[in-house]
Amino acid sequence: MKKLLLSLAALAALCTAAPGPALADTVRLTYSNFFPPANHQSQLAEAWCREVEKRTGGKVSINYYPGGTLTQAQQTYDGVVEGIADIGLSCLAYTRGRFPVMAAVDLPLGYKNAAQATETANAVYARFKPEELADVEVMYFNGHGPGLLFTTSKPVSTLEELKGQKIRSTGNSAQLVKALGGTPVAKPMPENYQLLQKGVVDGSMHPIESNLSFKLGEVCKFGTDCFDVAYTTVFFIVMNKAKWAAIDPESQSVIREINTQWAAKHAQAWDEADIEGRRYLIEQGGTVIELSAEESARWVEASRPVIEAYIRETDARGLDGAAIIEYTRSTLQ
Repeated sequence: MKKLLLSLAALAALCTAAPGPALADTVRLTYSNFFPPANHQSQLAEAWCREVEKRTGGKVSINYYPGGTLTQAQQTYDGVVEGIADIGLSCLAYTRGRFPVMAAVDLPLGYKNAAQATETANAVYARFKPEELADVEVMYFNGHGPGLLFTTSKPVSTLEELKGQKIRSTGNSAQLVKALGGTPVAKPMPENYQLLQKGVVDGSMHPIESNLSFKLGEVCKFGTDCFDVAYTTVFFIVMNKAKWAAIDPESQSVIREINTQWAAKHAQAWDEADIEGRRYLIEQGGTVIELSAEESARWVEASRPVIEAYIRETDARGLDGAAIIEYTRSTLQ
């Protein structure tokens, strides 16, 4: 009996002993993402988590929370700063005015694809290292493909045909609609389908992929290829600074390599989704209209007030808005 008691005591000591070096060295993180689990951007985010775990040899472990289950989209950035989530993915536009330098990338500068938008977003950050993001450790950015005009009953091939039409749009896209002569209706994307279906709005400004992902191709019958004034939306992936500092330098270097690779993967996924979104629109009986070169130039001229307003607002905050726009445009060449 005495030997049995001693054995039990030894076993208890082993169970309560401090973890070994490998376990103690593991940095455990949480990752919050508002995209639902089945979305391609959510799947890529989870794949990033697994790749980090694999390539750091388990030194970094990540629990993934999609669908806004840890922090809602609008709360994700502050949630990372405050440590509610250690890593977060959301878009900068959800807190308008907070990221004035990076906001330049969202302007209607004429994006042709998501690869271009993603490269621009990461280049602008690398060039300016804006103070607005100093309270987090930036992993990388990505941008969706060109945001374009889609309408339900009337094709739009000229500014005159757009005039007075009610277009669901938010943020920069709403400013663009107003500049082009339309009437912006600020409603969130999840409400878009019913707004279009019920005729509350005549059209929508959205990425091509949304025709499939939100089934907007079922209610939008016309797409206008106004690429020269196309906008994007920048998505961020950031980490809590204290958590980043807790990761060993070798693993940090590995994560930076993964970040570069994953930014390109996100862009590719957006571009592939745009192909499917255009196909879906056409399969539903939709028609795509291409602006003439002369008409496209008119749209670019009409959109100038949106860019000028950004420069004025940014200058008022002590930043050089014109220089930011000049550099951002230079990345699109």
